[in-house]
Amino acid sequence: MSRNGTLLLTGGSGMVGRNILEHPRAAGWTILAPASAELDLTDAAMTDAYVADKKPDIVVHCAGQVGGIQANMAQPVAFLERNTAMGRNIIMAAHKAGVRRFLNLASTCMYPRTAPNPLTEDMILTGELEPTNEGYALAKIMATRLCQYIRREDEGAQYKTLIPCNLFGRHDKFDPRHSHLLPAIIHKVYEAQQAGSSEVEIWGDGTARREFMYAGDLADAVLKAAEEIEAIPDLMNVGLGHDHSINDYYRTVADVIGWDGTFTHDLGRPVGMKQKLCDTTRQTDWGWHAPTTLPDAIAKTYDFYLTEAAA
Repeated sequence: MSRNGTLLLTGGSGMVGRNILEHPRAAGWTILAPASAELDLTDAAMTDAYVADKKPDIVVHCAGQVGGIQANMAQPVAFLERNTAMGRNIIMAAHKAGVRRFLNLASTCMYPRTAPNPLTEDMILTGELEPTNEGYALAKIMATRLCQYIRREDEGAQYKTLIPCNLFGRHDKFDPRHSHLLPAIIHKVYEAQQAGSSEVEIWGDGTARREFMYAGDLADAVLKAAEEIEAIPDLMNVGLGHDHSINDYYRTVADVIGWDGTFTHDLGRPVGMKQKLCDTTRQTDWGWHAPTTLPDAIAKTYDFYLTEAAA
């Protein structure tokens, strides 16, 4: 028997889930990480039966249908309907089975598109969402609110939500058709190095700012929160509390990879929001900060890329 009990992890095959499973803190739990064939979260009856049978001490909900802007825009029905179903089914299954601790992972896409930076947790539902990922955001808001409503009706139920900033790391997606910013940069600069190219193009002027945290650090925060769930607020950002420009990310990746070419800028390309930075006051008050520096995080991700993706 593990010292912390049994943890049911949804989304164990995704980037966040796999980083949780390989983190040293995971050894303190007996972790159940069922594949979708064993637990289809879109099937309410199956989800109810699974949770009632396993009786976990805590559920950590990381599962979801995820993707970049193009996928969100092309499949808004799936991003809204499937993610809503998964969130609702696992939260209610846990609640009906008497599971007293539930850790829900949300997303900064829940924040209004025009909210001022840094983003504080009380800004959610105070303005219009970003249209390109509205369906996904609505599903995450529903799950977050459902956890809050359960807490409102039953204060002893520790149903809480973490809101991570942008993530990258081991087990990421590097295919340019599906990847997000940092894995895409790693792939792009590596390809330039292999081709002997002296230039890499950046979309826009590179001054837009983004907050990217190493996925292994999120895993550390999630497992610490699972151990100390009564000590965290109902809703809490998990991030760095500072950001970097797109140009900074390109330069750091080039330094890590050892590519010494130059960057050009295509000012006709879209760049998205100028900034999306989390306020980490609640996280700091809890006593946690992300331990991995940007160069170290990129180096670890690049090592994974060389071993798993580039090969």
